[in-house]
Amino acid sequence: MTEKRTPIQYLFITLKGIAMGAADVVPGVSGGTIAFISGIYEELINSINNIRPSLFTTLKNDGLKPFWKKANGNFLAALFLGIFISLFSLATIVSWLLENEPILLWSFFFGLVSASIFFVGKEIEKWNATAIIALIFGAAIAFYITTLPPNENVESLPFLFLSGALAVCAMILPGISGAFILVLLGSYKTILEAVHERNIKIVITVGLGAIFGLLSFAKLLKWMFANYKNITLALLTGFIVGSLNKIWPWKKVLETKVFDDKIIPINEQSISPFSFDGDPKIMFAILLAILGFSLIFIMEKVANKK
Repeated sequence: MTEKRTPIQYLFITLKGIAMGAADVVPGVSGGTIAFISGIYEELINSINNIRPSLFTTLKNDGLKPFWKKANGNFLAALFLGIFISLFSLATIVSWLLENEPILLWSFFFGLVSASIFFVGKEIEKWNATAIIALIFGAAIAFYITTLPPNENVESLPFLFLSGALAVCAMILPGISGAFILVLLGSYKTILEAVHERNIKIVITVGLGAIFGLLSFAKLLKWMFANYKNITLALLTGFIVGSLNKIWPWKKVLETKVFDDKIIPINEQSISPFSFDGDPKIMFAILLAILGFSLIFIMEKVANKK
């Protein structure tokens, strides 16, 4: 599927997986955005799409080596190793930052996602009325999703399976956050706690749902890129634009609920930092936004080096 890679190149793929995993932990940021900017998005979609019954026929008839090559196994193994390392090692840190330093965390990701708009948008080869409509539609859908209130915590295994399937579909879409979909469904806290506490039953249930969703959704994405690439890129750019509302660092809490004796905001409105009730940490927020913005340019330059 691809040229032969060196161990160092696979190490970089693992590092990209770590970046994707870190983004996916945050409700509002998509690992798909990181995959796109780092130059592995279409290879990821194509590789996932190759996991089909015929692949296992290859395993049966030809053996492990042709099966692994056809599945682009080295690429997927390196990437998902990075994602899982990130999910299990960074989940606790990100949870702490979300609770204790939300402005600084959101500022970093706001800069990162803002820069992503430029790099995804520049892939659009032809700007016409259809592309503009797709961009506006994508932005409107993503913005609407960011305004929906979350459900209460849900622990039903069938529902968690469904949550995993829906979240992973969002997770591989630039701009649509899989973690935020879990928040809306009410299963984010359950899953994050299951990862912290090594609750294997819940982790496996969500994982199976994610595999089901991933294999199903990859087919649609591959078809869209093959037949309507320009419109698809415009739609994805719109998703990223619309998602900025969710990750704007300064929020006014409009409604709260009590979950496990903690007051959790469930309805927030983006406001000016100068209207923020508390320390807006503007200087640090600007510096972290610049860092996030710059990081995307660095990742893009590294991705384009042959």
